[in-house]
Amino acid sequence: MPSNQPIVLLREVDGERFVPIWIGAVEATAIAFAQQGVIPPRPLTHDLMRDVLEATGQRLDEVRIVDVKDGVFHALLVFASGVEVSARPSDSIALALRTGTKVLVADAVLEEAGIAVPEEEDDEVERFREFLDQITPEDFERPVED
Repeated sequence: MPSNQPIVLLREVDGERFVPIWIGAVEATAIAFAQQGVIPPRPLTHDLMRDVLEATGQRLDEVRIVDVKDGVFHALLVFASGVEVSARPSDSIALALRTGTKVLVADAVLEEAGIAVPEEEDDEVERFREFLDQITPEDFERPVED
């Protein structure tokens, strides 16, 4: 497994499974910008894709994570016109976040790549995340000895 590489975790809506997808740093930044509402001074690639869709009157209906082969995930961009375009999941998710489009994972992908995280562990992770949000580096400073 890659180390120090960003991961997108897709969570099952009515279940306890997550699908981890390793992505590149550039795509992770694009996803994080969209999640945080960051508007760059000039459009990034995914912003440009959204703008082209809007300018041409196209609508992205859904993103589907449709397959995983040898650890590589495959996605489809599904447009209102019925056109489907093969794409990397990371790019697809970055675009979906910018267009408010739902992301779906095929049952076969969930079965093969899904990782179950019991709710109690999920609660513990959330509590730890809340703890991290409230601490500062100063909380870890050592007292000055005389």
